[in-house]
Amino acid sequence: MQAAPASNPPRRASRDLAAAYARIRAATERLAAPLSAEDCCVQSMPDASPVKWHLAHTSWFFETFVLAPAVPGHRDFEPLFRVLFNSYYDGVGEQYPRPARGLLTRPDLATVRAYRAHVDAGMARLLEAGVDAELAARIELGLHHEQQHQELLLTDAKHLLAQSPLPGAYRDDLAPAPRRSAPPLRWHRFDGGIREIGCDGPEFCFDNEGPRHPVLLTRFELASRAVTNGDFVAFVEAGGYARPQGWLADGFAAVRARGWQAPAYWARRDGAWHERTLGGWRPLDLDAPVCHVSYYEADAFARFADARLPTEAEWEAAAEQVAVRGNFVESDHLHPVAADAASGAASSQLFGDVWEWTQSPYVAYPGFRPAPGAIGEYNGKFMCNQFVLRGGSCATPADHVRASYRNFFPPDARWQFSGLRLARDLR
Repeated sequence: MQAAPASNPPRRASRDLAAAYARIRAATERLAAPLSAEDCCVQSMPDASPVKWHLAHTSWFFETFVLAPAVPGHRDFEPLFRVLFNSYYDGVGEQYPRPARGLLTRPDLATVRAYRAHVDAGMARLLEAGVDAELAARIELGLHHEQQHQELLLTDAKHLLAQSPLPGAYRDDLAPAPRRSAPPLRWHRFDGGIREIGCDGPEFCFDNEGPRHPVLLTRFELASRAVTNGDFVAFVEAGGYARPQGWLADGFAAVRARGWQAPAYWARRDGAWHERTLGGWRPLDLDAPVCHVSYYEADAFARFADARLPTEAEWEAAAEQVAVRGNFVESDHLHPVAADAASGAASSQLFGDVWEWTQSPYVAYPGFRPAPGAIGEYNGKFMCNQFVLRGGSCATPADHVRASYRNFFPPDARWQFSGLRLARDLR
């Protein structure tokens, strides 16, 4: 989180923060609205959470880190929620076991929504009275935290609905994907030298995005677009999942142990590839970016293509040169779409469509220090055994990402909208 200014914000800043709070909280409710109470209760795997839990946990965040310390005499909606909806903050107490969140039939969905209303009323009173800079920064962190859970709500609901043999969609009225062919893949050259990466501006960023620091880049090339489904079909049909050559050892062990034969949500139906989307089953769009691939699959495809994954420093150096535009959640496709050949961007789809795996392990930047107290557990404690993804996806809010944004997941994760872009060395 960016350091807050030392003085209290003006009244207008509090009003702007209140408007942002109302907008983002309402967006979460809209995303949950198409789902039944039964949909919202179930947990499809330990890495996912029930939608009901996302609704409650994001409220828990504001109650625990904003209302409780800032409002004298604040009364919890339900004291036991301090445990039930604490995700991983050891500094504020116990947590209900993550793999068992789907067993929480109580509180019911109506009670969780009443909890959200209780927290929203408290936050409205607090913001109306005005907040100091430190508390404003914490509220802004909570809003970006909620936007992260908006994306998780969609990816977790997609994984849940895919467990059923019934063909039902999350929504039947999603915006249709534009019909266009992916532009030919081209390579853009970048010079080596000392570059700076990381966040250093006045706008919000998470603590793991800084400090801004110099890195040494050697000359490299970056692909002009993301790898498409058509590109990846060639890998699948060439026996890419059947041969250990080109795979990391842990990656091929995952292939064998889990029976991977294609990206998640792909299936052969009537002799052709189809994929399950939030809009139901669709023929595979060969021109759209491939998604729902793990780091292992992304790395294996890059080797197959005689290329590699970019480092996060290379990715950021390229992304700083383009505007943050793309297919985000506001486009209402909720699925990647083919790149627009007429966009004129040197490297298209760097933002939106799919999170792009990099070859960089998720570690601290030089000089990183987590914030004191439980809030410092937000990012720093996860800097181990994960890889960095960049750029946002079709399920990410557009105002939530920037060139310095660092997402991270374990290398076997593939239920997120994760894809890849190729890079090559230049000698």
